[in-house]
Amino acid sequence: MSHSPAQDPKTQVPPDTAQPASGGFLRSLGPGLVTGAADDDPSGIATYSQVGAQFGYGLAWTMLFSFPLMAVIQEVSARIGCVTGQGIAQNLREHYQPWLLRAVVGLLLIANIFNLGADLGAMAAALKLLVGGPEELYVVGFATLCILLETFMSYARYASVLKWATISLFAYVAVAFAAHVPWSTALMGTLVPHLSFDATSMTALVAVLGTTISPYLFFWQAAQEVEELRRRHVKALYVAPSEAGVEFARIRKDTWFGMGVSNAIALFIIFATAATLHAHGITEIQTSAQAAEALRPIAGPFTFYLFAAGIIATGMLAVPVLAGSAAYGVSEVFGWVEGLNRRLQEARAFYATIALATFAGVALNFTGIDPVKALYWSAVVNGLLAAPLMVVMMLIATNPVIMGELTLSSVMRILGWTATGAMAAASVAFFLI
Repeated sequence: MSHSPAQDPKTQVPPDTAQPASGGFLRSLGPGLVTGAADDDPSGIATYSQVGAQFGYGLAWTMLFSFPLMAVIQEVSARIGCVTGQGIAQNLREHYQPWLLRAVVGLLLIANIFNLGADLGAMAAALKLLVGGPEELYVVGFATLCILLETFMSYARYASVLKWATISLFAYVAVAFAAHVPWSTALMGTLVPHLSFDATSMTALVAVLGTTISPYLFFWQAAQEVEELRRRHVKALYVAPSEAGVEFARIRKDTWFGMGVSNAIALFIIFATAATLHAHGITEIQTSAQAAEALRPIAGPFTFYLFAAGIIATGMLAVPVLAGSAAYGVSEVFGWVEGLNRRLQEARAFYATIALATFAGVALNFTGIDPVKALYWSAVVNGLLAAPLMVVMMLIATNPVIMGELTLSSVMRILGWTATGAMAAASVAFFLI
């Protein structure tokens, strides 16, 4: 197994960035923060808006419930990348049966293309709300822009842009405060769990879990940890286990903070739509753009503009992550040269996969599939696909042949399998109720 990181040909790395991130909390954040922010994509915004509109504050507790499950499984994915110096699919390719690899990457592609189509459609609808114009043209325009940025911007600059783009999420904090949330009621819904075991509630629960614990995030964060090793010219921990303490501490801080920000923003979206839409009897919100439009007469133009602009900003963050995670998975299946640190000439198949996945998402917006339902159901699809992918990740992370002496600790194993079991149980409940 080749674990030595390659040199970064796409980025000239200044000497001061060739060391592990230090010198401040914000400087140390990276893949975990970006992954968490990408989780609050237009699909997620639609899901949280629907939950807030339909159930008020009744399902706000799911954000606290899902946070440790989400954080621990993302930490597992990050450790796989950092320890082995390879992505999830490449580890499968080298150590497991080919049918498992094809099944896992096939599930990833299905979920990602569906999610890409939903997110691009939502971004276009939001822009149309703000400035008018042809929605179909906006879909193509957003897709093209994301492909160009991901392909031609240097990795160091691109990673920095993604990191600072997470600030856009805080628009939804402003929305919640502008909506005059009754905070005592909201906190009660957050701290005291309540769930009705009916089809509607279970569908909502699976959608929330599918939005917070999404397959593409696993592949993306593992791959970005590999990219970070290359950027800093650091050996994979498999061949340098003495560095594990420092790197694992960095991963844990980055990942848990990133997932915490992600779930906090989701909670504010639920609060905002519960205080406005649910309070005014509007209980059916199936796209993020529809949520923004419904807010205008209730909460005023300022809240509307913030909400709609946030959809576009978060989409610009999430679409490259979705397409990139698909490209990493497919490239690892076929053994192609991969990585956002590579130049186009060196990784043509990798960048072609990014383009094809993105435009497959574009095509979904021209097939007659009901865009009103696409966003919410893309989250449900992710929820149903996540559990088998989580099982695969846990098998990798506990395999000493792959991880060497750095397999998961007993505590991490318990937490990881608990998260996997919770995801599987929610999926089973969705089918049975």
